[in-house]
Amino acid sequence: MKLLYLTDTDAAAFAQTWIEDAGHPEIEIMPLPEGDLVGALAPEGETHLLVSGSEATLQRVVAYAWRMHLTLGIIPLPDQTRLRRALSLPGNPAELFTIVAHPSAEALDLLLCNETPVLEDVRIGENALLETYEFDTEKGWWRRLWQRVRTRDRNRAHTLRHHRFTLTTDKEETIALSAIGLIGLNHNNHSWIGHALRQELSATDGQLAVIALAPTSLFEFFIAYPIRLAWRRWRQVTSLPRSWGYLKSSQVEIDSSETLEVVVDDAVHLQTPVTLRTESAALRLSVGEEFAERQLAPRSTRNVIRLAGVPRDEERMEYFTRGLPLFAHASQEQYATLFSTLRDEAQLGWTFAILLILSTVLATLGLFINSASVIIGAMLLAPLMQPIVGLSMGVLRRDTGLLKRGALSIGVGVGLVLLSAMTIAGLVPMHELGSEMAARLSPTILDLLVAIASGVAAAYAKNNPDISGSLVGVAIAVALVPPLSVAGIGIGWGSWAMFANAMLLFVTNLAGIVFAAALTFLILGFSPIRIAKRGIVLWAGVVLLIAIPLYHSFEQMKIRSDIRQTLSHLHFTYNGQTLALSRVEYVQHGDRPQVRCDVTADRTLTARERIYLKEMITRVVGRPVEILVTVRYRL
Repeated sequence: MKLLYLTDTDAAAFAQTWIEDAGHPEIEIMPLPEGDLVGALAPEGETHLLVSGSEATLQRVVAYAWRMHLTLGIIPLPDQTRLRRALSLPGNPAELFTIVAHPSAEALDLLLCNETPVLEDVRIGENALLETYEFDTEKGWWRRLWQRVRTRDRNRAHTLRHHRFTLTTDKEETIALSAIGLIGLNHNNHSWIGHALRQELSATDGQLAVIALAPTSLFEFFIAYPIRLAWRRWRQVTSLPRSWGYLKSSQVEIDSSETLEVVVDDAVHLQTPVTLRTESAALRLSVGEEFAERQLAPRSTRNVIRLAGVPRDEERMEYFTRGLPLFAHASQEQYATLFSTLRDEAQLGWTFAILLILSTVLATLGLFINSASVIIGAMLLAPLMQPIVGLSMGVLRRDTGLLKRGALSIGVGVGLVLLSAMTIAGLVPMHELGSEMAARLSPTILDLLVAIASGVAAAYAKNNPDISGSLVGVAIAVALVPPLSVAGIGIGWGSWAMFANAMLLFVTNLAGIVFAAALTFLILGFSPIRIAKRGIVLWAGVVLLIAIPLYHSFEQMKIRSDIRQTLSHLHFTYNGQTLALSRVEYVQHGDRPQVRCDVTADRTLTARERIYLKEMITRVVGRPVEILVTVRYRL
């Protein structure tokens, strides 16, 4: 069989070098003629074509091989990395020659766009943005992700919008939708999208796929999409993001309400309307073994339509064609359902009051008997989380009704808890500060972070009925009633310091949840930024103010932890006796810190040894300290 190597002018030097590196200098290199190749080329006998050149050159030769029923091998240029990966071709010339120089036994489907052959893909709409998401590169995984997050068209974010499309399949099915753009493929081209849809793609199934990219917010397009695609590729997940869709057919006519650019393999530029069709078993193209392994979809004549996440109703299409919001836009149904639920849950009533009093009784008794399990039961029973989430939506939407209902329910609830806990503290003849009470008297910045995370979880769970049961875990994590119960006990005992510290923890939880839940509802699309920004900024200020004393407490906690760590590793020899400290506690006892610890010794400590031990501990603490020591003798 004769090998005929076709090249354009720009690829001539590469072709000469390549055949020498491949070890076959005898191969004939022929410059590609101008005009129609059918008349200009007349290969004698059985001929296998090789070709190198620009995308436009490759399209001309592919069209010629298809019409003349010739076999073909493509030798990508050094900068045609995407094409090489799409066809699973090696970079080494000798290895590449063994593939492309031998005719393929199996004919592949050929995708045509207005009768122009397509080797990689067709992009319709926002071409540069679609290219950013479509193609893979030789870069590392994180660099690919960062490239997509920092897409070069981010400065056009304010103009990014949907376009209206009308798609007609070979079975005369007409589909209207809106998307920022469409991508046409007929095989897995080793791109991120090809990987996510690999179960539905094949170069031998007689069909093509049209993917609709329909993000509902700028956040989703520039941040969520790249992360989701990277995650799917890393975890080998075969599915598209929620707001993408696709259809499969042997032919699709695509029109748009406005004229849009159509780019075929970065070479041919057309305009809508266009027709994509698959010519079944049309081209015997030499490809790598991995290419065949990636073609997974079986041959079928049945069309597949998966467009559930793509806007197809008039309301949403009209909204997104005006421009994408920064965050998602919730539908009217989502608005109605969630607002109705939050209004009902924020309503003050007997059920709310009774449950809150019962949970306070449980929490207060659990604090007295130092039982974590009883306190957890009180957390599950307490209904305070519901009006707080309602208040956060009122803050976001500046909804007076929700604000009043939520604030009233929270205010009455706080009063009921304080009164109930104070009453129980007056009836129980105990004034001992247990560890469960003490744990709620030193809030730090970490407690604020817990509250913020809980607020995000609560808002997300409220928006998603499938995981509404997760609110139970949120209630346990954030613990609203126990700190209020400790504050009530402080009132009953007449300890205003105890009351203030416990109330600081409750206010921390309240502010963190309201701020984080409101911000989460904003991201989920329940309010435009122009309405939400005032409430978000106000509560962000509240959170920052609360963070000041919390950060101070955190610093003090860190200092105490460092002191305990240092003292726990303290051991020394004095007067022939080795002393070692263990079970170290560092607590604030009145106005003076106190160190309690065990000291392991060989014998009874002398007066000088006790003085030296005190000096060593005081030096570590860095200030006068009261020391309580239990001596353990080493036998």
